Amino acid sequence: MDNTSLGIYTTRVRDLWTSDVLVIGSGSAGAAAAIAAAQQGASVTLIERYGFMGGTSTQVLDTFYGFYTPGSAPRKVVGGVPDQVVTGLQDRSRVLFRPNTYGAGQGITYDPETLKVVWETLAMQAGVRLVYHTTFVDVLRIGSHVTGVVAVGKGGFFRLRGKVIIDASGDADVAAAAGALYEGPADGGPLQSLTTTFHLINVDVAQARAVKKDELHRLMQEAVESGRYELPRREGSVHITPLEGVMATNMTRVGDVDPTDPLALTAAEVEGRRQAFEYARFLRDRVPGYEHAELAHLSHQIGVRESRRIYGQYRLTREDVLGACKFEDAIAKCGAPIEEHHAGSDTRWQYLPDGETYDIPFRVLVPAVVEGLLVAGRCLSADHDAHASVRSMGQCMAMGQAAGVAASLAAAHSMPPHEVNIKTLQQRLRAMGAVIHEEDVQMA
Repeated sequence: MDNTSLGIYTTRVRDLWTSDVLVIGSGSAGAAAAIAAAQQGASVTLIERYGFMGGTSTQVLDTFYGFYTPGSAPRKVVGGVPDQVVTGLQDRSRVLFRPNTYGAGQGITYDPETLKVVWETLAMQAGVRLVYHTTFVDVLRIGSHVTGVVAVGKGGFFRLRGKVIIDASGDADVAAAAGALYEGPADGGPLQSLTTTFHLINVDVAQARAVKKDELHRLMQEAVESGRYELPRREGSVHITPLEGVMATNMTRVGDVDPTDPLALTAAEVEGRRQAFEYARFLRDRVPGYEHAELAHLSHQIGVRESRRIYGQYRLTREDVLGACKFEDAIAKCGAPIEEHHAGSDTRWQYLPDGETYDIPFRVLVPAVVEGLLVAGRCLSADHDAHASVRSMGQCMAMGQAAGVAASLAAAHSMPPHEVNIKTLQQRLRAMGAVIHEEDVQMA
């Protein structure tokens, strides 16, 4: 029988259905995982605490990074389900391609409201069973094998079971509850800062775009030195969107926050919104093109870059990233730089050799001491520096896609995920359009 630590709730928990694959969290990783698994023929349930899919991609940001390598000859290193997402945005004329402010590779900027519909359309077409407004509470397990979850929604507590579970919660909530080993805020290591994003309307876009990065940062420094503005981050970016007269920002910085502590996260939300209005005031007062701008949209929640990172069957390292390492069990590629948003006023960047990529091995998605569970997205097994590269949404989608296909294979053959044949997994992924080997890489 399945066991859960929530014994006091046993008589009040309803049993619902069992799926081949059960995905917790519908961010870029979870959404891609659910869609990929369903496209492989698995029955899939996706639970999400909000009323829409997308996670950071629809709540916080409006640009996919990681699809392309930076450098003198950009190359496309993400494909498959991520391509289907971009095609859906293109079909609705709500996407554009633009260079990253810091040279981190070409970005794909979109309208987040349209992306909500694109994610849902792909999920429904694939046959994913969506369960919104539902929060993960605890795991069901037999020994070290995870068999399902306890969740809660408007109708109270209920159990959902799956042959394979995918933790795409971002914070490794499922893995942590199951007893997986992880590194997190309590371990005292560095954590990346949090950011509340915002959109400005009524912008003279042509004039605003004429203000280059160095000039914007100089104006920020002058504003702080004047004593009239409090801008913790003295750089950041503001960029065009597919909507006329609308610019989007990535500027605010809330540091030294444990995202798994609800009180700390609450304080960060309040501080992030306060900063957003301060940065908007600075732009309106000091930067050409923003004289009539108004803050029209705040991110649904503050953007969390890093919290728990599991210890998997392999741990991706800084040396792997900067050394452009390749792995036999590769399931995705990445060429993104190490991008560390520390608590200071700037951001630290370290780049791979020009045009190079490293592999993301399947083993970083497999917890070391828990069975029946895969992770996908920013809770993968990686050290702090490697994580600062591989957490881009393009790679989160690629990891999710791999986890979804692996889970479908494991469920179909009644085997634990770590026993899935890597060659078969890679063949399935490549057939979907995933970029795994060097011959899959395309020039931009």
